[in-house]
Amino acid sequence: MSKPTTNRIFGLDLMRALAILMVLFGHCLWIYPERQDILYQSLQLFGFFGVELFFVLSGFLIGNILFKLFIKEEFTPKTALYFLKRRWFRTLPNYYLVLLINVLVAFLVGYNIPQLWRYFFFLQNIKAPMLPFFPESWSLSVEEFAYILLPLALIILGTVIKKGKSRVYLLAVITLIALSFLAKIDYTYATTNTTLNQWNVALKSVVIYRLDSIYIGVFASWIFNNYQQVWEKAKQISALLGMLLFLFLFFGLAYFGLLIETNPNFWNLLYLPLTSVCVALFLPLLSLWKTEATFIQKPIEFISKISYSIYLLHYSLILYLMKYFVDTISFSKTERLLFTAIYLIIVFILSTLLYRFYEKPMMDLRDKN
Repeated sequence: MSKPTTNRIFGLDLMRALAILMVLFGHCLWIYPERQDILYQSLQLFGFFGVELFFVLSGFLIGNILFKLFIKEEFTPKTALYFLKRRWFRTLPNYYLVLLINVLVAFLVGYNIPQLWRYFFFLQNIKAPMLPFFPESWSLSVEEFAYILLPLALIILGTVIKKGKSRVYLLAVITLIALSFLAKIDYTYATTNTTLNQWNVALKSVVIYRLDSIYIGVFASWIFNNYQQVWEKAKQISALLGMLLFLFLFFGLAYFGLLIETNPNFWNLLYLPLTSVCVALFLPLLSLWKTEATFIQKPIEFISKISYSIYLLHYSLILYLMKYFVDTISFSKTERLLFTAIYLIIVFILSTLLYRFYEKPMMDLRDKN
């Protein structure tokens, strides 16, 4: 089997770098008292939107890989395992290392971890609200199950339908998106949630309701692979539509009164898929932005490379421990800013070390097999 290309695309590096910076700065709010000003509220949205960027981008990238495997070769369980092995070499070593460090820290500070075993199988939020330990791991469960279910669907449908492989692939993606949407419908009829906090833990962070975010990115990759001329010609209008949808989702909802307290069905059924579509609309522009001949290319590429390490380390380990040992409640504004600067420096140093001496060697080992 041919190995995927390692050529980097600046636009996708930019997307990944923006995603992790949004998440990072969003979690910095834990250092500061809660406020109602525009900056504070915007940073809260940044944390949410950063994860959504990761979901759609991940779907787009794995979709490109799987589509090529499905079209060019007979897609057997062996092919699926080849794909999964490469994904697991990319995701699991870092995850399990950081998980074990989190367990050790929890033991040292006397924190009880309920149902710890679930974290080793990504079951901590499969169909119920996220467990309180290692909270940022919720998104990794979504990604891991998305990686498994799509190849499985391709094997099943490919066995039943022998002709039109591209259409079979599309059918698999649409089916998985539909199943996730049906799960949201079931949630909507089974719950009476009317608060953003409940929605955040009971819907937004639960695997069965979020798989469509990954598969919307996969759907975008199908369009990219089958209609490349349309993809290129539509890149500017697509980005414009994405910007308009972004403005509607993050500013227009309050203007039109589409609040969760008064319109829970909109939030339960449409808000998250629309957010994923919003992100996907920027993909034609960003995926065709191959290089950037300015000083920002290397920093963006560097942040993109260490983004996974940043995501795993920055919150439950680094920020939690700093807050555990340093009481920031009585800090002045200057002291909080200094604390934030030190925190960010530590995050980037430790994430670079984790990437350089563990994550990258694991990926190199993957590429040798």
